Amino acid sequence: MTYNYTQYQVELGTLMALTSANPSLPPTDPYFQQILPACIDYAENRIYRELDIQSTTTNGTLSVTSGTPFVTLPETPIVYVVESLFVSQLANGSAPPIGTSTMLTPVDKGFLMSTYPPAYWSTAQGQPQFYYVQDQTTVQLGPCPDQNYVLEMTYTYRPTPLSASNVTTILTQIWPELFLAASMVFMSAYQKNFGSQADDPKMAQSWENQYQLLLASAKEEESRKKNLGVQYTPLRKAAFADGGGAPKS
Repeated sequence: MTYNYTQYQVELGTLMALTSANPSLPPTDPYFQQILPACIDYAENRIYRELDIQSTTTNGTLSVTSGTPFVTLPETPIVYVVESLFVSQLANGSAPPIGTSTMLTPVDKGFLMSTYPPAYWSTAQGQPQFYYVQDQTTVQLGPCPDQNYVLEMTYTYRPTPLSASNVTTILTQIWPELFLAASMVFMSAYQKNFGSQADDPKMAQSWENQYQLLLASAKEEESRKKNLGVQYTPLRKAAFADGGGAPKS
């Protein structure tokens, strides 16, 4: 089943053996409610990283200023992975852009600084061809822009966390059992069942094992969605007779 925020709390509380006057309502234990946001953060961030879920969006309003190779990235949502950058020339220095967009090539800092060192920023300017992601808020371009441009960026971000004001997420709707298992790994520590001195030292490991089983199948499905299956298709390995070649008839 899929969960909303209330149903998630009910299921989590049930697995933790927390009683409630009304079984259809979340546990009222104040300590449970206090630790719940940290539990959600742990489960969501772990799954987003390990499953590499592509939550992407495009920003086409990033401004490139003549004479400076640095571009400030949006603060909301936070940019985690820059997937692509395209540069467009402006008409007479102002919008809208003219001509075609040119895709920039990602490089490392060493290449950018050796090819377009600071000493050349004022004398060897041109339309940017390369970029380096300096940190979560800044991209450096090369060569240094000779005029104002517009960047179109596609990037990965973290979806809004599950909460009372955001009652469903991609995890509660598509991978609810994986999200619940990750939550129970965290809550095992909360219940002091995380180590050899705990009342139930196998609790955390049992939930970790369950999480890993669910994660393996979710990874295959996510890879197929990205056309990273057999021979770069969305097909399962089982769809091929010998792991390659044509699909089974």
